[in-house]
Amino acid sequence: MTKIIRVLVVDDHVVVRQGIRALLATETDIEVVGEAENGQEAVAEAESLQPDVILMDLVMPEMDGIEAIGRITARQPEAQILVLTSFAADDKVFPAIKAGALGYLLKDSSPEELVGAIHQVHQGESSLHPTIARKLLQELSQPPDKPATLEPLTEREVEVLKLVAQGRSNQEIAEALVISDATARTHVSNILHKLHLASRTQAALYALREGLASLDDDDY
Repeated sequence: MTKIIRVLVVDDHVVVRQGIRALLATETDIEVVGEAENGQEAVAEAESLQPDVILMDLVMPEMDGIEAIGRITARQPEAQILVLTSFAADDKVFPAIKAGALGYLLKDSSPEELVGAIHQVHQGESSLHPTIARKLLQELSQPPDKPATLEPLTEREVEVLKLVAQGRSNQEIAEALVISDATARTHVSNILHKLHLASRTQAALYALREGLASLDDDDY
């Protein structure tokens, strides 16, 4: 049986929430289990409903999306949050990713892109609109706060990193490299440790910065 992805939709505009609900109702493996119109409601609903994926707007009354993301991930580190907003400004993008969002999608994205991003985030993978990826890539081009690791990546870890940058899940990485899921997870963990990175999103962006992947890759 196909696992149903339970989604919480957070947006201060009821028309947007209803539109997303109607769109996702056509998907057989996605179900909208709740709605929230501001960050405070989002925090409460996230804890109550324990959704698989949270679609989060950023500009809302009472509590904005960035603060809500931080509060939700502090209580539920495993929360899978996908930002869905009209804003691509630096003061929104960087804090949202830093707060713990796995994906960042603009509202002018196609329905297919939204559905695909929900699936990616549900799998624990990063999903970034190309415009956002370029902004983050530029930010990563600045000198890092931490010194580069003295322990280089192995040839296999470089292969894994390239696949992470393409948005591949651990299972897909395992299949591509003919290794076990556990080994793929270990490689990803080692990569994050060596590069002083906190998430797969940051690892993907590191790969872009180092020329190991391209925003033009079909799988990214």
